[in-house]
Amino acid sequence: MINSEKSRATLPDDIPENFDSYEATAEFWDNHDVSDYLDLTEEVPDVQIKLRQKHFKIEPDITAKLSQKARQKGISTETLINLWLKEKLKKSGKS
Repeated sequence: MINSEKSRATLPDDIPENFDSYEATAEFWDNHDVSDYLDLTEEVPDVQIKLRQKHFKIEPDITAKLSQKARQKGISTETLINLWLKEKLKKSGKS
């Protein structure tokens, strides 16, 4: 039997009607397979999301050092840059 054919009675948990937070939502779906709940899903119209991004040029030697530091921390270079910029803005009172 494929997951979508499971009876509702055999599912481990009902999907909460309202989640308390994004974290609660993420935790639920980290521990449940959406394919077990396909009978509860419905098609939604296409959604377009426009992300605003700004690109900055960073000197090659700085880029290399940032990449190395990010690898040491186990995060992406982009994440490291964002974390450091947020920290700097917070310290300067611009957050």
